[in-house]
Amino acid sequence: MDLLIFDLDGTLVDTKLDLAQAVNTTRRHMGMAPLENERVYSYVGNGAPSLIRQALGDQASEADVEEALEFFLEYYREHYLDYTTLYPGVKESLRRLSAAGKRMAVLTNKPVRISQLIVDGLGVHDHFFQVYGGNSFDFKKPHPIGVEALRKEAGVSRDRTLMVGDSSVDVQTARNAGIPCCGVTYGFQPESLADPAPDLLVDRMEELADWVLNQEGGSK
Repeated sequence: MDLLIFDLDGTLVDTKLDLAQAVNTTRRHMGMAPLENERVYSYVGNGAPSLIRQALGDQASEADVEEALEFFLEYYREHYLDYTTLYPGVKESLRRLSAAGKRMAVLTNKPVRISQLIVDGLGVHDHFFQVYGGNSFDFKKPHPIGVEALRKEAGVSRDRTLMVGDSSVDVQTARNAGIPCCGVTYGFQPESLADPAPDLLVDRMEELADWVLNQEGGSK
């Protein structure tokens, strides 16, 4: 694999608590009671508008969703690194892959600006030639437009490109783009990796780095 495309939340970074805090602060702003954190986590993966729409429930009007989304984004921009951390082994694995000459990028449904700030703030920006978010293109994942753009920029074929993520959204993105996919079991929605199943499943990011580097002949 010459190009690795990573999801962000639940794959590289543990953003769960900051997202839950932001969602429940938004619900309080809208006069609503808080949700259990685990329930908020289950809503993550399809972008901020989808997250807020689910967090408010079916009874919320479009005007309510717009107001809540604006509040959520403003609050989250101020609190995106309160509790957010890289998952264990991520920094070292990215370093190893970079040292081996692998091209790497981030493709997330999270807004692009906050995604870039998180990658910068956690000190791993230099490993990625590109960070794309849910508002970088006309369509979010699982649409393949982001993968196609990254492949074109990197000049890498489909069979040498790997999508890495924690949910069915990432697997479906890979399927739609005609590329292989690796799922991580430690993320937000490991239960969703059962169908469709990824081509490779790892419990730690180090396992992915080992697998990629061993493909080159087993000598690394």
